[in-house]
Amino acid sequence: MIERYARKEMTEIWSAATKYRIWFEIEAHGCDALAELGVIPKSAAKNIWERGGSAEFDVTKIDEIEREVKHDVIAFLTHLAEFIGEDARFVHQGFTSSDILDTTLSVQLARATDLLMVGMDRVLSALKTRAEEHKYTITIGRSHGIHAEPTTFGLKLAQAYAEFDRCKKRLLVAREEIAVCAVSGAIGTFANINPSVEAHIAKEMGLSIEPVSTQVIPRDRHAAYFATLGVIGSCIERLATEIRHLQRTEVLEAEEFFSKGQKGSSAMPHKRNPVLTENLTGLARLVRMAVTPAMENVALWHERDISHSSVERGIAPDTTVHLDFALHRLAGVIENLVVYPEKMKANMDRLGGLHNSQRFLLALTQAGEQRETAYRLVQRNAMKVWEQFRVEGNAGEGSFLNLILDDKDVMARLSETQVRDMFDDEYHTKHVDTIFQRVFA
Repeated sequence: MIERYARKEMTEIWSAATKYRIWFEIEAHGCDALAELGVIPKSAAKNIWERGGSAEFDVTKIDEIEREVKHDVIAFLTHLAEFIGEDARFVHQGFTSSDILDTTLSVQLARATDLLMVGMDRVLSALKTRAEEHKYTITIGRSHGIHAEPTTFGLKLAQAYAEFDRCKKRLLVAREEIAVCAVSGAIGTFANINPSVEAHIAKEMGLSIEPVSTQVIPRDRHAAYFATLGVIGSCIERLATEIRHLQRTEVLEAEEFFSKGQKGSSAMPHKRNPVLTENLTGLARLVRMAVTPAMENVALWHERDISHSSVERGIAPDTTVHLDFALHRLAGVIENLVVYPEKMKANMDRLGGLHNSQRFLLALTQAGEQRETAYRLVQRNAMKVWEQFRVEGNAGEGSFLNLILDDKDVMARLSETQVRDMFDDEYHTKHVDTIFQRVFA
């Protein structure tokens, strides 16, 4: 992971110290359960908790042991024995390495998801606040990047809110699916460990039980989890891309907050670049990068192999760290976004009212004109406005209205009052309340 795009709360989940502490807790809870079954002495379980619980595990020393034994769990158990003493022989009774590794990964991913949920809630809160603020801030909608019909900036943000609300629901499902415990021993048959041990560990670690672990937790769970994070990354990119487009010099309807003393370019002092949303676009790519490897991890050999291991050592911390950072960065962008309603209105009016073309098409058909004829009548006036816009860069306020009023074929079907009424922009916002009710109810 890259420190530049990481928050301490998330990176600590993936630190070696945290990992070894979870390993110990799984082993110690297992000892409690084994002691209740009479497999090991209760005094041993108590001693393991007391000595291991207060131990400061030496990451460097564990790494040294691993270089010799070529096995990470054995290296940890060897180091743990230095603290526990004689009772260390009761640790890992009937366990296999995957019991520790997979259950630990589940704990880490569950904790990471809880932090992601905090970021998600912050994004949702920011979107709701700004959507309400700009509920009726009229702006032109664009399809294919071209002016279409008016919408409001609040509706743009409401759409994003609805999207991230779906993401939150998916994330909750993904957490539930990934937060599972597997302590079933070699090949997952419980031959050397009682299933009650697994149940006890699961309860203490806040996990559910994997019904059939085959020594490892099936990786379809992880594939679904990382696919969910990938979708969230794509939703982040969608909103970031919208803001980047709105900040373009030719548009400039909204822009990232530019702080006092901030510099936009090492060469051009005038620049105010959308660096945060560009960064979010890149971070989304990093998050999605984990999806394909996670899918490929599903197909393991027989009851287990470790082809998934190296992949997950990379994608688990990197993806959650990057997404956590991205969610908080996105929330900050929305909270501080500078919006220019007057520029939105000016941009919309540059095409002289062309955004009302569909209203004329519909009005002419309702007045008895065939649709193809109506389309031709409206389009021939619209293209004149486009040509004026192409040459002068601004079609002029009311240019489409004036052309329509001068078109005898159109006016044969419509009255002047009807025509002028069709340039009332509030027509396009009459159902904003309905949409907001659907989103925020």
